[in-house]
Amino acid sequence: MSDFSLSDLERIVATRAKAATDESWTAKLVAAGQTKAAKKLGEEAVETVIAAVSQGRPELVSESADLLYHLMVVLNIAGIPLKDVLDELQRRTAQSGLQEKANRPS
Repeated sequence: MSDFSLSDLERIVATRAKAATDESWTAKLVAAGQTKAAKKLGEEAVETVIAAVSQGRPELVSESADLLYHLMVVLNIAGIPLKDVLDELQRRTAQSGLQEKANRPS
């Protein structure tokens, strides 16, 4: 199996978002709009937290996959490319979190 990346997922979500709503869950979510997609993302976040604290590894892996998928749908609807998120992470990791927090204005 080849390495699967978030960029691969981003491309799949973008393609499926353009499909007919009766053929694609992604298209159905996109057609329902950002509010519905964001609510679904929130549900998946809660399920991921529950899996992390009270379930096993397989459940956490599964819920994490659901969470990442729904995040990619929300980003797609908002027109935010994954690269923008990765650029922000790179900017943040250029210094330690403690250093960044200390440099914030009071």
